[in-house]
Amino acid sequence: MMTSAAPDTLLRRRAVGMLLLVTACWGVSFPLMKAAGMLVAVHAPSANTWFFTAMVLMPRYVLATLVLAVVLGPAWRTITKSEVRQGLLLGGFASGGMLFQADGLQFTAASTSAFLSQFYAILIPLWVAWRTRRNPGVSVWICVGLVLVGVAILGRFDWHQLRLGRGESETLLASVFFMGQILMLERREFALNRVVPITLVMFLVQAVVFTALSVATKPHWAAWVAPWESGAWWGFTLVLTVVCTLGAFLLMNRWQKEIGSTEAGLLYCMEPVFSSGLAAVLPGLFSIWAGINYGNEGITSHLLTGGGCILLANGWLQLRPPVPRVSV
Repeated sequence: MMTSAAPDTLLRRRAVGMLLLVTACWGVSFPLMKAAGMLVAVHAPSANTWFFTAMVLMPRYVLATLVLAVVLGPAWRTITKSEVRQGLLLGGFASGGMLFQADGLQFTAASTSAFLSQFYAILIPLWVAWRTRRNPGVSVWICVGLVLVGVAILGRFDWHQLRLGRGESETLLASVFFMGQILMLERREFALNRVVPITLVMFLVQAVVFTALSVATKPHWAAWVAPWESGAWWGFTLVLTVVCTLGAFLLMNRWQKEIGSTEAGLLYCMEPVFSSGLAAVLPGLFSIWAGINYGNEGITSHLLTGGGCILLANGWLQLRPPVPRVSV
């Protein structure tokens, strides 16, 4: 494996800023997805949670795919085999991650889901160390340890029972898929690929997966059609499409490669900061607007302690020299 040169300082700072913006966009998605799922449940009370999940995810990726197809226009003919391959891999990993994350969100608090989704921050340096047979350094392991402690505290692991609930388990599984997605953006073979084409293919894969799931799990066609008649559901969907899908993934696919997967994985731990703050305000507003019963989440000692550990890990990493970038 070849270690690449450290990026220019200004470029790296800009990349860090852009990825922080990505985490803010993702932070908005957690209370939005939970509210949208609850709204779907109102219109289809007999459906299972997989249908709720599909109906939250399907429209945002269908709309995002259409937007990028229009943006790319006739240039779609220039998409290379490498861009198609990377887009397919990104779409596959992202579909698995979003599927289990969104379904798990039906069984756990938005803030808890946001934090547990960051477990890839632990898995990525372990994977890189195994693949390269190289220690990423003391600073990285300190950050990994802090993240692990934060996740354990926030997730309220039952050390006596040694098990997690369905929501927490699915969210941790989603994190494994997200790790694959993050690593695909650092593969050396994809270095020259363009952002819009790979993102279009990625969104297309997700649109197909979640459309098929929504049709396969529908209790009846009336349940599938009903949410589309809700103005509140369209509002949630449009924000999820523009901010949390187009905005977040175009920025991620462009800027993550400038700092590397290990540092990016830890930097994405900032996402729960935004999600937790928004989950303390937005649910009540959503409930008034959409007519659902989604209460604001409180700021608990578990959230403060676990979140503090994760934030400390991220801050420590940013104060240290850049983590060496390795093609994996």
